[in-house]
Amino acid sequence: MAYVNNTNNKTNGQRINEMIRVREVRLIDDEGNQLGIVATQEALNMAKDRDLDLVEVSPNANPPVCKILDYGKYRFEQEKKLRDAKKNQKVLKLKEIRMQPKIGSGDLDTKAKHIQEFLDEGDKVKVTIRFRGRELAHTELGFEVLNEVLKRLTSAYNIEKPAAMDGRNMSMTISAKAAK
Repeated sequence: MAYVNNTNNKTNGQRINEMIRVREVRLIDDEGNQLGIVATQEALNMAKDRDLDLVEVSPNANPPVCKILDYGKYRFEQEKKLRDAKKNQKVLKLKEIRMQPKIGSGDLDTKAKHIQEFLDEGDKVKVTIRFRGRELAHTELGFEVLNEVLKRLTSAYNIEKPAAMDGRNMSMTISAKAAK
């Protein structure tokens, strides 16, 4: 493997080879052994002898920590870790179910079933009651509908935001209870 002089490479706050501007560094070799505090030029020469790069891995330490390693391979491993971390993270979605205060019993069953499905998938659900015209004078009907929805849910849930009026709408946010 030929030595590549990466004088223009600077990514993620890491300095490579000649970009390291301190007099001495704490050096770790390519096998992970601590070599102690070494002059930067000497560390660069050691990296060149092994056809590897000198990479500053901890610039805020006193003195900065540098490693002798293959920088291309190191960057590939870092990107691979990031991809794997992204793959394993769960993206929370907020689903919304809208209804009116004069909803029928069958429709309420259907809406409750959809809410239950969303909760089972791990999503948060915002249940919204829309008031139109004179319905706004009877907001207590909205509270009754929301309570009826909660009664019809079969699994455990958390009420993240209790029922509250927001203009002409009343809404609450619920999420599935975390499994232990």
